[in-house]
Amino acid sequence: MQPFLREGGGGGSAAVRQAISAAMGSVGSPLSNMDLEFSQLPYPRARRYESVDVYHGVEIVDHYRWLEDPDAPETKEFVAQQVELTNTVLANCDNREILKKKVTSLYNYPRYGCPYRHGKHFFFRHNPGLQSQNILYIQDSVDGEAEVLLDPNTLSDDGTVALAIKRFSENAEFLAYGLSSSGSDWITIRVMRVEGRVVLPDTLSWVKFTSIAWTHDHKGFFYNRYPQPKNMEGTDVGTETDINLFQGLYYHYLGTDQSEDILCWWDLEHPAWQSSAIISGDGQYLLLSIREGCDPVNRLYYYDVSTLTKDLVLLKDSNSMLSFTKLIDNLEAQYQYVANDGPVFTFLTNKNAPRYKVSRVDFNNPEVWSDVILESQSDVLTSVTCVNKNQLLVCYMQDVKHLLQIHDLYTGAFQWRLPLEIGSVTDTSGRREDCEIFINFTSFLIPGTVYRCDLSTPNPEVRVLHEVGSQIFDRSRFETKQVFVTSKDKAARIPMFIISEKGLVQDGNHPALLYGYGGFNISLTPSFSVSRLVLARHYGAVLAVANIRGGGEYGEEWHKAGSLRDKQNCFDDFISCAEYLIEEGYTQSNKLCIEGGSNGGLLVAACINQRPELFGCALAHVGVMDMLRFHKFTIGHAWISDYGCSDVEEDFYNLIKYSPIHNVWRPWEKLKGVQYPPILLLTADHDDRVVPLHSLKLLATLQYTLCTSSTKLYQTNPIIARIDRKAGHGAGRPTQKMIDEVTDAYTFFAKMVGATWVD
Repeated sequence: MQPFLREGGGGGSAAVRQAISAAMGSVGSPLSNMDLEFSQLPYPRARRYESVDVYHGVEIVDHYRWLEDPDAPETKEFVAQQVELTNTVLANCDNREILKKKVTSLYNYPRYGCPYRHGKHFFFRHNPGLQSQNILYIQDSVDGEAEVLLDPNTLSDDGTVALAIKRFSENAEFLAYGLSSSGSDWITIRVMRVEGRVVLPDTLSWVKFTSIAWTHDHKGFFYNRYPQPKNMEGTDVGTETDINLFQGLYYHYLGTDQSEDILCWWDLEHPAWQSSAIISGDGQYLLLSIREGCDPVNRLYYYDVSTLTKDLVLLKDSNSMLSFTKLIDNLEAQYQYVANDGPVFTFLTNKNAPRYKVSRVDFNNPEVWSDVILESQSDVLTSVTCVNKNQLLVCYMQDVKHLLQIHDLYTGAFQWRLPLEIGSVTDTSGRREDCEIFINFTSFLIPGTVYRCDLSTPNPEVRVLHEVGSQIFDRSRFETKQVFVTSKDKAARIPMFIISEKGLVQDGNHPALLYGYGGFNISLTPSFSVSRLVLARHYGAVLAVANIRGGGEYGEEWHKAGSLRDKQNCFDDFISCAEYLIEEGYTQSNKLCIEGGSNGGLLVAACINQRPELFGCALAHVGVMDMLRFHKFTIGHAWISDYGCSDVEEDFYNLIKYSPIHNVWRPWEKLKGVQYPPILLLTADHDDRVVPLHSLKLLATLQYTLCTSSTKLYQTNPIIARIDRKAGHGAGRPTQKMIDEVTDAYTFFAKMVGATWVD
């Protein structure tokens, strides 16, 4: 794949530039998209052929199956042509340089993570502003001088190597850390001796979706890896599409080669199962969580670590595995470790509690469970951490806003609530032996605040440790509202946050950006975004975040109401939120842009297929677009829990109804004067989570059906794709790449909806 031309470089051949300049001559007019006259853009012609699959007696033609091979010369040529087209379109978008300069300026503020204690040191992440990656620091006390422990920015010339995971040994003598390159989910685990910052020879490859669990003797750790993929010679790791199966749990002794690592658990009869391991706080137990898919459910096994050394010797010379005791051997609920006193364990669980509760069990009497903190009637219990010996730091979500409370470990009794503003707790730190806790807090208008609180004092006080970013913009100019939108089926009230400048006149003339996700039990709580506030400040845009069904905002029932055969609820909810913004005078259809990423990219694509007349622009990031074949690539099989699988007849008939590439149509043939809105698909060459073939196949389908298949077509709004290089699904992306992407996406949005820049 070819890289994008750098910002401000123009891009594309002279012929392409001339054609696009003519095509975009009237873009930016305040008139509706239906009134904008485009010349035909010079879309690349993608080869079409009939690859026919039969699903339960139904023939489905896949015209662009060849785009599933990222290494094929034809795919690379298709990508190169699309990159040329898109770069030249974006170069013709007004105020691109101004927006980039403003976003860069406002992004240049210091950011801090929560300090956390290990051994005799504290550690935290920090970015002074525009560094590509956050730096890991070490200090002797929270107020002491900080020194660099690990700087990922020194590991590559372009900032595309990221610190993906890190775990300290119990005494903090060693740090095991995973490095990701170019945004891939594959990581390489290395080990550092903290004293002296010495990187050891230990190198562990083919690691993905891993846990790292040190045994308390500091001799080694458990981790998860896959078998080495076949035929990888000459392949750029992270660009392959091979399915990920047979993940195993291994133990690595420090100072040994990976080939000597000991397989401790896997299940050959269930190749899609994944596992993660933790060592209990007292170091006595290994807990193995086993899941299949992305539902919040897991099996839970345990093992007494006291016999580990002897058992590992036996395993090394046999095909057997560690002898785990099966505490929970079904996939009916989720169990997350909180604390233990010997064999008495406390878990956060949704067993018979869709909004979660805290329960306790004695391993010596596994049939008897007792509830410590009951399920709330309205709020979702999102996390529980044991701190200060016998207290629980409890986080609730109440109407998509976080609350923090302190409870007693043994009785569950409420003790006090921590005073926080309305927003999100993005991280907390503190262990059972720590009396001081740290909290990272943010909101739509607060870049980030790190609080500290000493629970050992009679009247604990929450104090600011780091308050960052308050100087980068005038918070008083903006306001945040939360509204509730009635769903199409009248079965739910959909929360939606609306952010705008104060005093906004609801006359329908404002550009608007509506963001959504709606899947996998993921909640969109308030978060800070420099680029979106730039849209509000300089384009007068209204920003909206819709908490549609499928997420976790109201617990597992809310999640299930937007998954599997109820997936259409997600699209209906999002459409209802869009209609609300129009009906209430925040915007109008031709000024409304919808945006989403991953499952949210699917959301955007499905909605423009179902209601093309409702939107003025669409930004679909790294979306799942082929709902009949997603389970065949990398980790896609894990999404069957939310989507279903085309191999199952009932699922197939549900998926084919909304699968983006299978539902593209020419709206003007049924609705006079209607075309698809301007569309920008965004993907990246090292996205091995939602592989780029999804966006490429949808792009080819859209361009052919709407733009090139006939001379009697009425699609004048552009349909293009931004295909990034040396980037993945989003995690670990360097700061500059993030700035470049939002610059391109939001200048496209502004141009397409006719928004005017105001200094």
